[in-house]
Amino acid sequence: MPWWKRRSSGLEAGSLHEVGRLTLPTSPTYHHSQHLRPEEDRPRYLVRLERSSYCVPSSAVQRFAAAGFPLSIACSPPNRGDARLLGHWLRPARRVGLLAILGQTSERRRRPGACPFGEQNKWPLLDPHPRPASSTPSGPGSAAVMAPGILHGSPPLDSPLVDVERQLAPVDEAKEMDAVADLTMLRSFPEPPVECQVCVVGAGPAGLMLAAVLSRCGIRVEVIDDRADQTPVGRADGLQPKTIETLRQLRMADTLLQRGVRVFDISFWRSTANEPLHRLGREVHYPPVIDVLDPYILLVHQGIVESLFIDDMRKRGREVRRNTAFESYDHVAGKSGQIQVNCRTNVNHDKRTILTQYLVGCDGAHSKVRKSMPDVEAVGMSQAAIWGVLDGELITDFPDIWSKTLVYSEEHGSILIIPRERNMTRFYIELKACATTDRRQLGQTFVMQQARKIMAPFSVDWRYIEWFGRYQVGQRVASRFSDAKARVFLSGDASHTHSPKAAQGMNTSMHDSWNLAWKLNLAVRGLAKPVLLESYDEERRKIALDLVNFDYEHANQIAGGDAVALAKNFKANVRFISGIGAEYDGSAINHGDASDAPSPVGGDARPGCLLPPAKVTRYIDSNPVDVQLDIPMLGQFRVFLLMWDVQQAAPFLTTFCRAVAGDGSLMSQLSAAASASYAAQPPVGSPEDVYIRPERYTAVSHLFTFALITTMAKAEMEISDLPALLQDSRWTLYLDDVPEKDTRGQLCTDKWLGSLEPGEVAIVNVRPDGYIGSVGRWDSSVDDAGEQAARWLDEYYDGFMRVPEKET
Repeated sequence: MPWWKRRSSGLEAGSLHEVGRLTLPTSPTYHHSQHLRPEEDRPRYLVRLERSSYCVPSSAVQRFAAAGFPLSIACSPPNRGDARLLGHWLRPARRVGLLAILGQTSERRRRPGACPFGEQNKWPLLDPHPRPASSTPSGPGSAAVMAPGILHGSPPLDSPLVDVERQLAPVDEAKEMDAVADLTMLRSFPEPPVECQVCVVGAGPAGLMLAAVLSRCGIRVEVIDDRADQTPVGRADGLQPKTIETLRQLRMADTLLQRGVRVFDISFWRSTANEPLHRLGREVHYPPVIDVLDPYILLVHQGIVESLFIDDMRKRGREVRRNTAFESYDHVAGKSGQIQVNCRTNVNHDKRTILTQYLVGCDGAHSKVRKSMPDVEAVGMSQAAIWGVLDGELITDFPDIWSKTLVYSEEHGSILIIPRERNMTRFYIELKACATTDRRQLGQTFVMQQARKIMAPFSVDWRYIEWFGRYQVGQRVASRFSDAKARVFLSGDASHTHSPKAAQGMNTSMHDSWNLAWKLNLAVRGLAKPVLLESYDEERRKIALDLVNFDYEHANQIAGGDAVALAKNFKANVRFISGIGAEYDGSAINHGDASDAPSPVGGDARPGCLLPPAKVTRYIDSNPVDVQLDIPMLGQFRVFLLMWDVQQAAPFLTTFCRAVAGDGSLMSQLSAAASASYAAQPPVGSPEDVYIRPERYTAVSHLFTFALITTMAKAEMEISDLPALLQDSRWTLYLDDVPEKDTRGQLCTDKWLGSLEPGEVAIVNVRPDGYIGSVGRWDSSVDDAGEQAARWLDEYYDGFMRVPEKET
């Protein structure tokens, strides 16, 4: 086999020249095909294609290469020096798995330095410099290098898959040219099962959100997806305020904020038989009553969101297994709680097996995971209306193209206009005038004509169309979001479907996973009682039902063109639409009910609700920060202590910190167990952690971050005056002194609690997903008030957490 190297300098830089030949004797581990002559003793090579290993002769490799299959050789050069020699051109920047083309032969001897990929070759080989279909950097399985077989990763050049003898030597071309035309690949031994703690099916926003958060927490997660690459065009495109806040917590929002289009208002237009198309009015999309940092919809393509999660996972050593389709799952007999996930690759249909503790189906509306779950079905209905969707760059004189706009024509139907990134616009077009038309006739040209009719007398044309689709509205919710054993879960469209017109799908899907991720992290580490995972179904199915009920009315009012009814419905549900109105009922993890009004403790901080945004000054460096965002998402609970005067509350703080840190405290025992777990299976960091400094927030505990908020002036208190537990929490000491920077001009204490009496101390106990678990108040002048508060916290955590038994 010839060995080639790309020239790095000189006049012939970039060309290939031969540097040697590599002969590989047949490995006795693998058997010859029945189609080969028994006496054949030509060298044979072990190659990898679609994660499978094959033992093939050189001629077979040539034919696979000619057919467009990226191949990876399973043998490496003799040493690292030779690996670097080959690696100069054999290691593509996009890691597409194309390492070498083996078995190159020719009718005539090649001149030294001649390129083996020229036209003089007998067989056409794969271009060593494939032109990518897209300039966007991608990982394994990228559409940029799509071919009939996409290789998911490849072994490093200095790590052979099989230990075979190899040496540089002159090649016997007479033997090498003795090829058999019709050779059959021989499959090697099946790959062993992949073992993980959580298997995620589906690499859309829901699946990737779940996998990214679990990867950060150090959980071994595998993601499989039957697609070759992330979403290239179309699908979801709107992020709501709560989703933006969540991405800010994950330190992942900046790229989206730079690329996306922000929509602050919504316009209404209407035409009738007696009136031409005219504007009925404008509304602020999120009025001040909606207390959020980002009061707008951020329009950015789903593929960009997916790429952020994929990049974040890649930094932590995780990749998506592409072209791998889920088929079924089974509970493994004799192994407590273990699940066998059965998959098949798309190209060569090889079977794959994954052994996991938990399985999560994020595989869309037609979820195979859901269909595999006993007694679980999607319950709901489909509407008769058909809608077309167009993404493209518009040429139009319509004035409100950069606002979210509803256009209603009494004769032709409705259009919902959504501005997009890259100067694009999305049209949702009701195909009202063709209810009896064959759906096959509702193509792109027809839908474009329908849009022009609805928008008349304004002109509408497109510079280009990036994506076209059709859909029929269906509102359905799975009968359960988990199986009876709480080992298999559904998230995203696999658990609920609805219309896209309120921009809820991607948002609700990601928050399903956001809710499930921290619970799975604690369950895998043995820190959770069964009730914690059971709460996923209780909480997220309630939100799905609320969403479908709202969406049914919303979609009907858009189709009916009743701007007054639509505006009324929107105002009534605007908190829910923004995401902050997704509230949970009282349960083991929510001590109280979000529907309590007024709250028994006053203020907006209520169990089952999101922590309201508030501005404070960070004590240690005097930086004004958003207190709900300042502590990064590390899978821990946040315990906020609020008081007017730290000196007056000093006895409370001393007894509270002593009780929480004592040996008899459940929180102390849980912290010790969590420390042991994270020591054995630590969180997986990324290069950006050098700026985030996670150790600032886990100095006391990997499970709890304690924070103090006071209205005292900085000059009146010193960190050294605080108990040791709070001294070690110096990065989470805050001064409540910047109400002018708040979204409502309020102090954090007033916004959260309504009021706080002198000498009173309040605790706001916040879950890892930002929801409030419990709120309590104590009179700091009472001798044992600090101990009472510590016992109150222990009672809360005892409801859903446990200390694992020590292994003997």
